[in-house]
Amino acid sequence: MVNLKFVRAVCSMAMGLALCCAVPVIPVTEAAVLAKDHVVSAEAKDFLNKMSSALAEVGEAAKPSVVNISTTTTVEMGEQPFGDLFDDPAFKKFFGDNFDSLPKKKFKSSALGSGVIVSKDGYILTAYHVAQNAEEIKIILNDKTEFKGRVIGTDPQTDIAVIKIDARDLPAIKMGNSAEARAGDVVLAIGNPFGLNQTITMGIVSAVGRANIGISDYEDFIQTDAAINPGNSGGALVNTNGELIGINTAIFSTSGGSMGVGFAIPSNLANTVAQSIIKQGKVIRGWLGITIQDLSPDLAKSFGIKQDKGALVTDVMKNSPAEKAGLKRGDLIVELDGKPVENSVKLRNTVAGKAPGSTVRVKVVREGKPMALPVTIGEFPAAKPARKGELKKSEFDNALKGVSVQDITPELREGLSIPDEVKGVIVVNVSDEGPARDTLTKGDVIQEVNRRAITGLRDYESVVSKIGPSDSVLLLVYRNGAYIYVTLKR
Repeated sequence: MVNLKFVRAVCSMAMGLALCCAVPVIPVTEAAVLAKDHVVSAEAKDFLNKMSSALAEVGEAAKPSVVNISTTTTVEMGEQPFGDLFDDPAFKKFFGDNFDSLPKKKFKSSALGSGVIVSKDGYILTAYHVAQNAEEIKIILNDKTEFKGRVIGTDPQTDIAVIKIDARDLPAIKMGNSAEARAGDVVLAIGNPFGLNQTITMGIVSAVGRANIGISDYEDFIQTDAAINPGNSGGALVNTNGELIGINTAIFSTSGGSMGVGFAIPSNLANTVAQSIIKQGKVIRGWLGITIQDLSPDLAKSFGIKQDKGALVTDVMKNSPAEKAGLKRGDLIVELDGKPVENSVKLRNTVAGKAPGSTVRVKVVREGKPMALPVTIGEFPAAKPARKGELKKSEFDNALKGVSVQDITPELREGLSIPDEVKGVIVVNVSDEGPARDTLTKGDVIQEVNRRAITGLRDYESVVSKIGPSDSVLLLVYRNGAYIYVTLKR
């Protein structure tokens, strides 16, 4: 409604301008002559008509497979008769936090999304955030038939969910190969934006392999400029064959509406996750047991690596498939089963798609020498380490100037959830004027300095005191449950 009003306002303004301006009146005969000079050629009309017809045909083929999803969730909130007054620090100073224990009020919250039928017997693929915490799910098909849906399984790490309805002979969409998608390919996005059923928008594939966006843990998005709006989540992104190549999941927007930057989960990834949920009851991922990071020019120089692509191993977990195969910290993984490894994201996604128990051949560069190691893939463990908290002093005239560290006490280890095997010194402060201000942060554990192991403050002071004022420094840091290499320059 807001958009319609806006359009009407624009139209009215345009008419007002036309009335206010002195517009010359062109005689009918002269207008006819001018019109003849701008005739659309038969070839152009034929081309546009064929393109229009082709796109409509693609849309008609895919539309029956896209459904409207309506969810209902119970939300519980504390009743606050004084509104935001309870959040005022002055209020809490005098009255305390006892008002947080006021009775809770429950109410129903509804949300709309989209989904895609992927099997004739009622399995529907959608985005996890569409089905998240849903207590009631209503599915509306293209022919307006309604069904009650139930969640079969979800995978927050890829933002995928599988819903089931009790129905037969449904119009399942044809799966496409998302790996074949190229920037520039014409695509259609089909969904239910703002609750408007069966809406189709057209655009192109803007980019493939988008990662490090922060939407989910496993990212390999197809980016498109086809309009995606609230309610489109879980809908279909199809190619010109009417095949599903993506599940629409998110947009980049400063207004809440489409700005031409939308993201879809590739169909290959979405289908793998869905089939694992349907057949196994959970998502099974391959696992090597390493932490990795991208190779930067500074890291390559510090390690003496000539390659400019690959995934740098920052840690090898005990008793993991990688440790059993002989992988070591500092190895650069450049190939997996003969295919080049461009970066850490590609490696992680590729390994996750491997079946546990299968053997892969990993090519690494170790201290400048290439070697190949056979590794038996394990199953990704469900547990995920976490750390929370923040917390004395060490000063040197080099790249670590302004970085204050201390030994890891039992209290700090417990409070920051630092595993027993992690040794080193913990960063307690980083000066805003120091070289490390944008690289290190409170709670980081420095485990190595220039490839020298650090077990405590004494080791740290011994190594760092020998670093010159203009020397660059390579650090191995434990942060947020992961190991990363960072470089510092004065």
